[in-house]
Amino acid sequence: MGRPAAERREELVELYREVQNCRACPLHATRTQVVFGSGNADAGLMFVGEAPGFHEDQQGIPFVGAAGKLLEKLLDEIGMTRGDVFIANVLKSRPPGNRDPQLEEIEACKPYLTRQIELIEPRVICTLGNFSTKLLTRRQDGITRVHGRPQDHVIAGLPIRIYPIYHPAAGLRSTAMLETLREDFKQLPALLAAARPQAEEDEPEPEHDADERGGGSSEPLAASQLGLFG
Repeated sequence: MGRPAAERREELVELYREVQNCRACPLHATRTQVVFGSGNADAGLMFVGEAPGFHEDQQGIPFVGAAGKLLEKLLDEIGMTRGDVFIANVLKSRPPGNRDPQLEEIEACKPYLTRQIELIEPRVICTLGNFSTKLLTRRQDGITRVHGRPQDHVIAGLPIRIYPIYHPAAGLRSTAMLETLREDFKQLPALLAAARPQAEEDEPEPEHDADERGGGSSEPLAASQLGLFG
């Protein structure tokens, strides 16, 4: 912590370019575009979802479909915008048919998410659903059990408060789930206002994760479009 923001942003752009060319798992053969992540490169709050869907794969930007619109609405309700946060996924490429991530994809892509966290230095990471929650908490507890309950962890050497909530897609399917999401979102301002958690040592790498990484399109999005320079 404490490295100049401009230096970290520059390295984040370098990472973005590296991810564009990744061929570490089979998903590079079926994706349209890599979905690196977008938003404020110095954000105190980072969201981590599961994997890109159809619209994300087409546009190269995370959470641009219906679930993304709901995420933006929930942010608005607590006085924040998409530009205040950084949004990424565990997987950087869309799994065929939107199937669940596979272990080899998770293992191949895990270093990219870890590096993103290291460079952005968020105080709070809001995990959306089971895959990102299990990956970053290094526990197998399901989201139903742990949502709305902050946990302190060390990731990439940084003490970070992990805040698991349901994936916004769940809120599209159920009015009750939408209200649960709203209640969990209401805690975010207080979590962001709190001091960074204290931790003495890094935790071991997780054995089960939810990442997948991919290569790049022949015409990758400009890093400026992803908000990486701002």
